[in-house]
Amino acid sequence: MPTFAAETAEVNFASFDVPMWVWGVFAAVIVALLLLDLLLVHRTAHVITVREALIESAVWIALGLSFALVMLWWHGSQAGGEYLAGYLIEKSLSVDNVFVWAVIFTYFGVPAQYQFRVLFWGIFGALVLRAIFIFAGVALIEQFDWILYVFGSFLIYTAWKIARHDEVEVHPEQNPVLKVARRLIRSTNDYDGQKIFTIQNGKRLATPLFAVLIMIEATDVVFAVDSVPAILAVSREPFIVFSSNAFAILGLRALYFALAGMKDRFRYLNIGLGVILAFVGIKMLIVEWYHVPIPVSLSVIFVTLTVSIFASLRAERNEDLTGGGTPPPV
Repeated sequence: MPTFAAETAEVNFASFDVPMWVWGVFAAVIVALLLLDLLLVHRTAHVITVREALIESAVWIALGLSFALVMLWWHGSQAGGEYLAGYLIEKSLSVDNVFVWAVIFTYFGVPAQYQFRVLFWGIFGALVLRAIFIFAGVALIEQFDWILYVFGSFLIYTAWKIARHDEVEVHPEQNPVLKVARRLIRSTNDYDGQKIFTIQNGKRLATPLFAVLIMIEATDVVFAVDSVPAILAVSREPFIVFSSNAFAILGLRALYFALAGMKDRFRYLNIGLGVILAFVGIKMLIVEWYHVPIPVSLSVIFVTLTVSIFASLRAERNEDLTGGGTPPPV
């Protein structure tokens, strides 16, 4: 007998069968895009300029948004809308992830020209971890009705923390995963170009980039705990949820090099992210009584992001004009 969660998904969310060969083709496309970026665009280690990063970000965002048209053509407006909502949620929540990466790179003193390579493997690992979280989340919702209220309540709590600037603090020296990895794997404190492992005195050792990679993957798990339930509030179809995650994550490297030094310019973005998470949390809590239409979800997400970014830039501009101090009211 189907559970309430399964019945709700059938009525209010896009649902369709995806053949294994389609999953295989999609995975091959994602891997091909990663390899193209690594072996062609970034074949040699170099410092990525803001201009280069902005151009690459625009390309990745264009690819991500274009896939919404594929979903629209393939399974209609409901599927296309759910993909777009999921993509916008993941992309907006990823901004915090980018700023945490900046803290990690600063702590380990990673040279700018080597950062891209470790982010490549970080993105690859993030895709695998997100797939596990997504399929586990969908399975839990289908099996246990009450998990919807757990996810919804957690999102509202997270929204409150983000809006109050209670950001994730990074303490590499205290990270248990990194401690275990260093005990199990011999390491060196010296960099060897952009290599994650090197050979010294005939022994294979991990370079500091390996520790950085471990930290990036560990922090992605933390962020996935927020973002995956948020996307499950707008779609229950695994292919839609994973593809929206995948395309949002693929562009994170370019986004990092474009935004890493601009955190202070987006002072109100945390409030916008809090509003979005609170909205999807409430959406998940009330789904038994009312299903918020996808056009409404898209409008709330888009308007909230636009207002928070515009307000941040305007506040900075007013502060520059007044010579610093407290910015005038927006």
